[in-house]
Amino acid sequence: MSPRVLIIILCYNGIADTLACLSSLQRVAYPSFDILVLDNASSDGTPEKVRNHFPQVTVIENGANLGFAAGNNVGLRYALRCGYDYALLLNNDTEVAPDFLDHLVVVAESDPTIGAVGPTITYYERPDLIWSAGGMIDWRRGIAAMRTNEIGQGQCCEPTEVDFVTGCALLVRRAALERAGLLDERFFMYFEETEWCVRIKRAGFRILHVPQARVLHKIPLNARFDKEYLAYYMTRNRLLFLRATGAPLSTWLNALILQDLRTYISLVIRPRWRTRSGRTGMWHAWMDFWRGRFGKWEMA
Repeated sequence: MSPRVLIIILCYNGIADTLACLSSLQRVAYPSFDILVLDNASSDGTPEKVRNHFPQVTVIENGANLGFAAGNNVGLRYALRCGYDYALLLNNDTEVAPDFLDHLVVVAESDPTIGAVGPTITYYERPDLIWSAGGMIDWRRGIAAMRTNEIGQGQCCEPTEVDFVTGCALLVRRAALERAGLLDERFFMYFEETEWCVRIKRAGFRILHVPQARVLHKIPLNARFDKEYLAYYMTRNRLLFLRATGAPLSTWLNALILQDLRTYISLVIRPRWRTRSGRTGMWHAWMDFWRGRFGKWEMA
């Protein structure tokens, strides 16, 4: 019998993407999976439209925008409660290959010490261009870097051990979930899956990237990450990540002085950077981190 998988799709608006994602999942060949859609209080009628188009899909309405971590934790608790062998976090702005889940489960089942696996995720507009193929953590500099913006090398590569896989598409083993725990809800969004993967590895499990499994991500090729809220979460949550994982003092100094402070000063004084957003977000991120304010950013 094939292991049971619960596919968890968290939504906050984007109904067109969600319906397209669910349509792609109807073509998945794997014989034993269910789909759970979690709605973070969308304003575009997501719950009703999903129920109308896909009555076989379970929908849970969270009632508020809980963020990525707390929102997905609702689904992870559901997976544990209902006895699933694996849970798969999947972004609603993705479309999947029909055999992607077969590849992920085969690799995960090949060794009980494998706690989580992730596919090759490519740009929807450029299926040959990799958006994420797992990532590694540079503990000296405090940087978690995905393998990205490379031309895909086909289907011949073997699974590779990595430090983390992105929560855009992440399959986690039940035993790893039980031992490592849920996502840390203090993050709200960004860095939560990276910290989670560190806990999974420290709990005695391995994490692998599975090249043969393919997912398309509808992120723009020229996406920019200079909005204030992005600067806020990326700055605050990287510091929270360092604290949660027990990073050494040298890493903190590198992250704060050589990277964050240099970026902030450049945003303030360099003429060609002054039009960019990010200064306010970074400043509030530092203040909130030292005050112990986590979760959703309550902008004034």
